[in-house]
Amino acid sequence: MSFRKLFVVLSLFLLSIPAYADQSAGIEGVYEKLTEHKFSFDGKQVEVMEFLSFYCSHCYHFEKSIPVIKGNFPGKIRWKTIPVYWGEGSPKPGEAYFLAEEAGKGEEMKKALFEAVFVNKRDIGNIEVLEDIGMKVGLGFDFSHRLRTGEKAKNVGEAIIMSKTYNIEETPTLVIAGNLKTSPSMFQGNADFLRENAIIVLKSILKK
Repeated sequence: MSFRKLFVVLSLFLLSIPAYADQSAGIEGVYEKLTEHKFSFDGKQVEVMEFLSFYCSHCYHFEKSIPVIKGNFPGKIRWKTIPVYWGEGSPKPGEAYFLAEEAGKGEEMKKALFEAVFVNKRDIGNIEVLEDIGMKVGLGFDFSHRLRTGEKAKNVGEAIIMSKTYNIEETPTLVIAGNLKTSPSMFQGNADFLRENAIIVLKSILKK
């Protein structure tokens, strides 16, 4: 589907579900306004919190959309990845991500974890698999030791708590500028519509 056609379909979709849209602050797009959280925009950059699971196929698909979103607003987006896990998933991939992020290799680890699950069909809950991934993204023995000792388990726990405070019920979910939540269920599970909606919301905020 072409961008023009996708944009037209999305625009019609926006008009068809006004219950999701809060236009009180003049911000366009489809989102739920989280009234228990504060809208935050310093006039220069907008923070986008992405709640994801490394076991989530929709998150894997949406990963390809993130450079597109950022590319529309060079230098104006602060993207924060918050890994969570559901059901029988393991907390270890999240720990691996936080360790890699601290070493300046968060994006590399994120892509490598998704590739391991959805391309290579590997078990990312397995410590040895994570150690191998860590080696491939340039992390060494220190990474393996810290992963095995659970150094970032607290961070993963805090991410789960945060997901509850933002009422995250699916992944990927974006929280834009502190309290504007948008997720695939608002678009019948279409991650491409989520991408275009995020661009609409961000453009509206940055025009302020």
